[in-house]
Amino acid sequence: MRLVQVTDTHLHADPGARSRTGFPLRQLHTVLEHARTKRPDVLLVTGDVSQDETLKSYEHAQQAFASMGCPWFWLPGNHDQPELMAEHRELNVEVDLGHWRLLLLDTRVNGQPHGELGQAKLKALAEQLEGDDRPTMLVMHHPPVAIGSEWMDAIGLHDREALWQTLAAYGQVRAILCGHIHQAFASRESLAEGEVAVFGCPSTTDQFLGGSPHFAVDEASRPGYRVVDFHGGELTTWIERVDL
Repeated sequence: MRLVQVTDTHLHADPGARSRTGFPLRQLHTVLEHARTKRPDVLLVTGDVSQDETLKSYEHAQQAFASMGCPWFWLPGNHDQPELMAEHRELNVEVDLGHWRLLLLDTRVNGQPHGELGQAKLKALAEQLEGDDRPTMLVMHHPPVAIGSEWMDAIGLHDREALWQTLAAYGQVRAILCGHIHQAFASRESLAEGEVAVFGCPSTTDQFLGGSPHFAVDEASRPGYRVVDFHGGELTTWIERVDL
């Protein structure tokens, strides 16, 4: 089973709109063309699909993701409007991959750049984990760990400690995928029931400079995506960069 993650496409209603360093829709198509050569079984889109929060931007996204020829799923980021997304595609909370399952968490806080789950969503997550002990990957937009960039850490998942406290009792959670950070990232959190790997992903558009205390674009880095291969109860993953 192979999964491809793309994130932070930041599309506009205008298909020719520019970002800071390029053209988001054009770059998305180039990234997806490259990703198709990996023959994924599932495409996962981890938020900030739109930049201008328009229905037309989600139409561009839906057409692009459908071109992959495999099932695809998305969740909202801080720039998104879930109601508009749902007009084009259902917002799933769980994806069954057979031996594995994905739980998609909405960390969006209306009108704010940071993320939060809150008690109700954490309680629902615990109930989902109680009901199924298969190897599980959580998927969210905001990173649940500090990534070493002061400005980005300030707008990450604000209640991440509460998330880790919730996960402490559930050893079936093996990994977390996130978006938001516009860069490759990997770390591990040690819990009583085992380690949880945390993976960030490059954007299909602008890249952020890792380790910078202030907002900065990494103009030397290329767009990319993440590939995840599931092998029984284990996984391997890597980043692919795409020349424009």
